Amino acid sequence: GMTGTFHYGLQVSIINSPAEYIQSFIHETWLKRYGSSPSAEMVTLMWSLIVSIYSIGGLLGSSCAGFLCVRFGRKKAMLLSNIPALLGAALMGLSRLCGSFEMIIAGRLFSGVCGGLTQNVHIMYAGECAPRKLRGLIAITASTFSALGKFVGFALGLREVLGVEALWPVLLAANAVPVLVQLLTLPFFPDSPRYLLIDLKDKEACI
Repeated sequence: GMTGTFHYGLQVSIINSPAEYIQSFIHETWLKRYGSSPSAEMVTLMWSLIVSIYSIGGLLGSSCAGFLCVRFGRKKAMLLSNIPALLGAALMGLSRLCGSFEMIIAGRLFSGVCGGLTQNVHIMYAGECAPRKLRGLIAITASTFSALGKFVGFALGLREVLGVEALWPVLLAANAVPVLVQLLTLPFFPDSPRYLLIDLKDKEACI
């Protein structure tokens, strides 16, 4: 769950560094596709859509969080959130190779769905699994790892790291790393005792 909230923070901040490169990519792609340069207003519109559609995805993910937590359990809901995250990373990472800025828009939408899910499910899962004495401390890890993800996103975006024109697709796809960490580690964790007892009526598993 912590890697999920880290992914959220990373995705929020990582889009800021390659802004000028993505806008140039939109311009070049439009020129090749339609044979004429797009207006400055069109480039701004596409860039605004790339930035803002993440929030729309977050709204969709947040709206589904409650249903998925009850239907599949907290742990499986977090595992399911990795699907749109990996899909989003693949779309954004391959966008320049495929010559499609629409793939960046779609990738940001899917990443937003993951962010909306993990921000809600992580707090539920961690809070329900934590010992009573540590419950408050564990609950604030969502904010802690979101902030850490934002910091890492800004660091990766530096020109000395991945913030150069040749590497911006790699930068956008970097959010797949925390997702893969979660996929490799989360299956070894137990499910929420509250989910096992209240939703599955499995007292033995809960104990």
